[in-house]
Amino acid sequence: MLYNYTHTYLNKNIIFMRLYFSFVAFMTFFCLTSAKAQSDTLFSLMNYNPQIIAKALTLDSTELTLTERTALRTYLSHPELITRTIRDKHSNSHNDSILAPDIEDVTLSPVVALINTDKGDSDKSNAESIMPLPGENVEMVVTKPKFWTVKGDYYLQFMQNYVSSNWYKGGSNSYSMMGNTTMEFNFDNKEKIKWDNKVELRLGFQTNESDTVNKFRTSEDLIRYTSKFGIQAHKQWYYTLQLIASTQFAKGLKNNDKKVYSDFMSPFTMNVSLGMDYTIKTKNDVLTGTLHFAPIAFDLKYVDRRELVTSYGIDEGKHSKTDFGSEFTANIEWKPIDFFKWKSYLYLYTSYHRFEFQWENTLTVQFSKFLSANIYLYPRFDDNTKRVDDMSYWQFKEYLSVGFSYSL
Repeated sequence: MLYNYTHTYLNKNIIFMRLYFSFVAFMTFFCLTSAKAQSDTLFSLMNYNPQIIAKALTLDSTELTLTERTALRTYLSHPELITRTIRDKHSNSHNDSILAPDIEDVTLSPVVALINTDKGDSDKSNAESIMPLPGENVEMVVTKPKFWTVKGDYYLQFMQNYVSSNWYKGGSNSYSMMGNTTMEFNFDNKEKIKWDNKVELRLGFQTNESDTVNKFRTSEDLIRYTSKFGIQAHKQWYYTLQLIASTQFAKGLKNNDKKVYSDFMSPFTMNVSLGMDYTIKTKNDVLTGTLHFAPIAFDLKYVDRRELVTSYGIDEGKHSKTDFGSEFTANIEWKPIDFFKWKSYLYLYTSYHRFEFQWENTLTVQFSKFLSANIYLYPRFDDNTKRVDDMSYWQFKEYLSVGFSYSL
């Protein structure tokens, strides 16, 4: 009986001892692994990694990890602890006996170099190449990101012009010369706010031997200002307040007719809308542009010349007319190849009592830096204007031009 009790006791102790030694072995392995991980982390802090500096100085929303923040504090507070750079770590000629540089021989500057984020993304791939080697005397400069961008297109061209007989501003078929200027001043704070401004100026003159009344007449005449203020909602979507205002430079005349069909501030149109903008930008900028959806829009039409008010849907005796409605605009540029591009401007407005449609298309073939050809197609519909005889509200304008051009 004593034998059985002793045998049972020893078996239980053996099982307990096996469990105990297994636990001790597991804890020993865990501690050694944790110590190695901490050692690797501490060792990594002793290596100067320029990518951490580049990541910390970008203007995007990327956050540093705990290890990266610790390394950054080490670089700034205790540079004497850094024993080697990331280049040394990956170099084939790396020698673990590399010593830390003498801090007295290194010129430290409180000014650091920022990555230029003018294109919207931080080019981190070049960050390592601009970092100095240990012991180098370097003068560091701050590069401030550019929040404003300026660009423009300028044309001085000759053209063949076609205008339908019921064109609302007048005009006739002829040969003419035209100047066209488009300037853009756009603000982007690289975070959530954008403010785009575009000024379009077009003025063309024509002369026709068959016109014995008018020596010169305008074939193209436009002053248009477009402004958009947007706050980012999600990725390519922006809450947007848009303003479009337009008029013309000079009197609009017809062939052998002294009657004025349009003039400066006759008409003047202004549209203010509140809605959403969607930004289009494909790879390599082949297709770019914006779409503006505005369920709420205010439209003002003003005519200074009293004799023209009824031609633009304004009651006689008044100079202006206002209404509310909805609006859609699209500004698209498609450039599949370097020497060809298509610019399109689409404008739709309805007050649910009247409808206005404008679609301007410019096809450009660039022969050289300063020589190009344009085809301009402009269908238009406005059931608020006065119809000519029994013709429809549809109007159409087209011209082909060849001449000088320059783009910024």
